[in-house]
Amino acid sequence: MSSPPPESIQGVVERLTYHSAESGYTVARLKAPRAGELVTIVGNFANIQAGQTLQLEGTWRDHPKYGQQFQVERYRETKPATLTGIEKYLGSGLIKGVGPVTAKRIVAHFGLETLEVIEHHIERLSEVPGIAQKRVQMIQTAWSSQKAIKEVMLFLQSHGVSTTFAVKIYKQYGDEAIATVTENPYQLATDVYGIGFVTADAIARNLGLSPDSEFRYRSGILHVLGEAAEDGHCYLPWAELVERGVNRLAIADHQPQPEELEPLLTKMAGDGELVLQRFIEQDTESILCYAPTFYGAEYKLAERIVTLLGEPIEVDLERVRNWVDRFTEKTGLQLSEQQRQAVEMAASQRLMVLTGGPGTGKTASTRVIVALWKAMGKAIALASPTGRAAQRLSEVTGQEAKTVHRLLEFEPKTLQFKRNLENPIAADAIIVDEASMLDLFLAHSLFKAVPSQAQILLVGDTDQLPSVGPGNVLGDLIASQQIPVVRLTEVFRQAQASMIIRNAHRMNQGEFPQLESMADQPQSDCLWLSAPEPEDGVQAIQDLIQHFIPQTGFDPARDLQVLCPMTRGTVGTRNLNQVLQQLINPPQADKPELVRGGMTLRVGDRIIQQVNDYDREVFNGDLGVITAIDAEEQAVTALFTDHQVVYDAADLNEIGHAFAVTIHKSQGSEYPAVILPLYMQHYPMLSRNLIYTGLTRAKQLAIFVGPQKAIGVAVKQVRDRQRYTLLGQRLMS
Repeated sequence: MSSPPPESIQGVVERLTYHSAESGYTVARLKAPRAGELVTIVGNFANIQAGQTLQLEGTWRDHPKYGQQFQVERYRETKPATLTGIEKYLGSGLIKGVGPVTAKRIVAHFGLETLEVIEHHIERLSEVPGIAQKRVQMIQTAWSSQKAIKEVMLFLQSHGVSTTFAVKIYKQYGDEAIATVTENPYQLATDVYGIGFVTADAIARNLGLSPDSEFRYRSGILHVLGEAAEDGHCYLPWAELVERGVNRLAIADHQPQPEELEPLLTKMAGDGELVLQRFIEQDTESILCYAPTFYGAEYKLAERIVTLLGEPIEVDLERVRNWVDRFTEKTGLQLSEQQRQAVEMAASQRLMVLTGGPGTGKTASTRVIVALWKAMGKAIALASPTGRAAQRLSEVTGQEAKTVHRLLEFEPKTLQFKRNLENPIAADAIIVDEASMLDLFLAHSLFKAVPSQAQILLVGDTDQLPSVGPGNVLGDLIASQQIPVVRLTEVFRQAQASMIIRNAHRMNQGEFPQLESMADQPQSDCLWLSAPEPEDGVQAIQDLIQHFIPQTGFDPARDLQVLCPMTRGTVGTRNLNQVLQQLINPPQADKPELVRGGMTLRVGDRIIQQVNDYDREVFNGDLGVITAIDAEEQAVTALFTDHQVVYDAADLNEIGHAFAVTIHKSQGSEYPAVILPLYMQHYPMLSRNLIYTGLTRAKQLAIFVGPQKAIGVAVKQVRDRQRYTLLGQRLMS
């Protein structure tokens, strides 16, 4: 049976029901001439805005749930023909500097000639009341840029690239965009954030590049190493890199062979794209494949640590012990033997690690160490990988603490830290809290800037999830047995009153937590709400936020954080953020909002930064709140822990909603109340250190939502997947 011939319709986009910036998949409502009701259109669009006039080709179909829809196969944008259409088109956010109000004024003045005036006589916009010359120049620049971007977008649309990436490509290459993409589309995977090998590969295939092109093979191999880094690996063994490369580069009509890739690895090493290192373990020799930056960071980090350890410290320990006695007597603070050992070691060691679970006294020990170092006349610097953790460190020590990036004084213009070997941190003693979050590169930058005569204390919980970035720095330092370590194990009596802390330790030992059921009248700070199916879980979370959380004195908008194992699924962050936004920060007539790529942003929304943005000094995992939206400028202003950040339209894909975040992204943060949905659909991620990390984010209240089976599976599964890292071995050798 042959498919029906395509039909053609034309109309104005009235509103977007759904649009994915990643895939371009869109559901929209179209106002077509002579049609009594709005038409639902479905298809993939590189760029689509309310107000655009579109000529569409496709077929009609009956959706069993949503009724008649027009399935779009091809489309092109045409200039709007009516005053209403022109006004909507201009006010849709297409042109920076023109919002709905300005658009209305322009169309009221020029009528149907509006687009002709903007195209050929844009200086005449100054005739419109309220539009000054400065605004005219802004609109002219935006219109010209839009025309150039449109050319790039039309080119990329035919190769399946979204409008968001088109803008970024244009920003990266300017007028050279099309030439660069045509010559070597794989360059995009290197140069443009968000465009990976898969997208670049699709473009290359559309442009007719051969599947066995060396450009493709090189890019594919680097992509495989990049994927491994996302899993925390610093390198891949030769055989594994070849195997993964063969699988990644295989497509329907082409299957590369290992013997094709193996000579290329050697060639890439010769060209400086890879570093190959021979490694012998238990009389077995293997070759390890590093990206050059990873090799350099790991090798130099180990070298720097060994150098620091080689600088001995002379201290009168008896004098230190006497000071500790006087200090504890004066303050009424009681230290365990382990804590005393930590304080004495901090006085006498160049580098040490202080680790332990919740309630074991890491904070109290840190406070005493700071006081001791002050008494010794040392200049002290305090830091943590995240803004929130730095703020907490400052509160407990009474001294200013910074993020590690701020301590190292990042310079956006050069993309370098000002503090380094030649210009070290101005301190005699340095404490870094939440050190389990230090990845390879941040640790390397930090140690490079530690003065040779300074002391450094790393404080962290090794039972938490390792860093989001590559490496397992804190774990490697401890495992190497080259670094002095104090592990606090005694849970203090006052901490034992908290079931959150007691359950964290139970789970760490593989025991099921003691949870009070919400079906009873719970008195505990660690609760469980039975909701057998994921759909039940979503409803249960909504009910908790509407009723139980406010009744217990918490503000859902400020005090509560929902933490999920995954982004995908019914109880993943993606779906929950849509649900919770409507509940916690619903639309209001006086509340500005901006729709971008299927995501509606409102003033008051909680957001999370999803990549390191050195220019704006916000980093992956930082949480903020939207404080202002400028529809004319297409800009969003957000307040993070200690500063405001402005995003323009092209960079809004750097942020996402944070009413629900993944447990991984919650590291370094604490919240008064936490809801933890755990379901078997999360099975690939369920593990002991994941659930432990999630629970220990809660200060006063933790509620597990889901079946007990999922909690049990998480407690039993130890998924400490070995990360490929040689830092520990380098320190030992």
